[in-house]
Amino acid sequence: MSSTSSALSDCIRHIDTQPFDDQKPGTSGLRKKVTVFQQKHYLANFVQSIFDALPENERISLVIGGDGRFFNQEAIQIIIKIALANGYQKLVIGQHGYLSTPAVSNLIRTLNTSGGIILSASHNPGGPTEDFGIKYNNHAGSPAPEALTEKIFTNSKSISQYHLAEIDDIDLTLCSSHTIGNCEIIVTDSVDEYANCMQRCFDFSQLSNGFATEQLSLNFDAMHAITGPYAQCLFVEQLGANKSSLHNATPQDDFAGTHPDPNLSHAKNLVAMQNTAEAAKLGAASDGDGDRNMILGEGVFVTPSDSLAVITEYAEVIPQFHAGLRGVARSMPTSTAVDRVAKHLGINCYETPTGWKFFGNLLDEDRISLCGEESFGTGGNHVREKDGIWAVLCWLTILQHTGLSVKEILAKHWQQFGRSLYCRHDFEAIATDKANQLMDHLQALCQSNAWLDIDSSITAVQSFSYEDPVDHSVSSNQGIQVHLQGGSRIIFRLSGTGTSGATLRMYLEKVSTNSQDYNPELDIIAATSALAELGYRVANITKFTGMKEASVIT
Repeated sequence: MSSTSSALSDCIRHIDTQPFDDQKPGTSGLRKKVTVFQQKHYLANFVQSIFDALPENERISLVIGGDGRFFNQEAIQIIIKIALANGYQKLVIGQHGYLSTPAVSNLIRTLNTSGGIILSASHNPGGPTEDFGIKYNNHAGSPAPEALTEKIFTNSKSISQYHLAEIDDIDLTLCSSHTIGNCEIIVTDSVDEYANCMQRCFDFSQLSNGFATEQLSLNFDAMHAITGPYAQCLFVEQLGANKSSLHNATPQDDFAGTHPDPNLSHAKNLVAMQNTAEAAKLGAASDGDGDRNMILGEGVFVTPSDSLAVITEYAEVIPQFHAGLRGVARSMPTSTAVDRVAKHLGINCYETPTGWKFFGNLLDEDRISLCGEESFGTGGNHVREKDGIWAVLCWLTILQHTGLSVKEILAKHWQQFGRSLYCRHDFEAIATDKANQLMDHLQALCQSNAWLDIDSSITAVQSFSYEDPVDHSVSSNQGIQVHLQGGSRIIFRLSGTGTSGATLRMYLEKVSTNSQDYNPELDIIAATSALAELGYRVANITKFTGMKEASVIT
């Protein structure tokens, strides 16, 4: 431990600045190219706008960490200096600046801090010309609600000055404690507290026995990102998995030039490993900041929607949920697979807009214990973020309890609950005006009966709005739902996670109780091709975007 002290008031400078017009946070904070954040005053303006949006009693203590991507180190030093100048009394920072997104949420909750700042662009590429991001999480560990992000954006449009403590950079390489003025700055181990949380959620002695007896085996791809150290600690050191179970487990600031998005397109090596005779019983990957997950069995991929439904079905075998689930929630584009399980269990299932912040109130009010999104995110009531490592531990627990393979678990699940054949088509880097014209066209369909002339299988076209059952806030225009006979759906929405142009997402869900569709090796893209063709017609995708096919299909 080291301790230093200085008269902070003599170091504080009030820096004149001008607003930037592009600092509106999306569903996961503010994301731009690194070069945008490197502009003079850009990051400082946004951080000051965050602090100015908070009441004084919520500017006391702060957790700071990120996924280690390029510009992470420089950004943290800027945030420290602005926080000091704004009167923060305690700052907790991950060693080397590393903290996964769920680890930040856990630290906020464990240490009872006022909030936290996460530096990440999640699953987006990193490097000098790639992406960077920043978001604020509140005292519950949840992403900032819309009312706060709107206030931050309003502040960013009128800011004329930010406050900065001109001090030397803090050494983040060693766990240590510093005192500067009235503020304690703690550099903490990035993994320890999170590992303690996982030990409370799961039976580590039972899982260790599973690896020791070879009931369990694992292939985990950290994608050169933040979860490498977490996986080393939890899977190898604590559970006894072979070190060779880990792949790409050293974080790099450019993710080794790869795209740290855990899906079939970007984790091809893991998919290939799981399609060989040497496949592990469980294959898994996580993303840039550790909040997303991909689950694979031996030769089988588990869609995130099915993963949420299976964890719900087997929740009682997970120690965290031994008392039963209070309820579950899914984002609107996520398939209805979990709805059918919730109905069977007699618990509520909430449908929210996309964005983890919408689960926060439900979790805080103990209305739900488990939630998930189709975009490879699953989480429980232990933190207020989706959690990739946690989801892997859920599946390891289920595998050990059932003694079944992933493929057998899915087959059994579909036999009981039916199957949602599901995939997502992403149309990336669309000119923003063209994307808005497309959505305006869909909104017009909602307000007329023109969809009656498109296809007889359509039963309704609706614009999704959500009234929070806790605070009764209303979020409108959260996507377009095309409802079809038999419960199938096509969903359209513009994504808020990109950094250039607009991304249109088309979600396809074909609900089936036909046993021929229960084959886990079924070609989902082919099985939903008729839905895709209908989606192109409903939205006039080629007319508005000029694109005849999606950029990525997952």
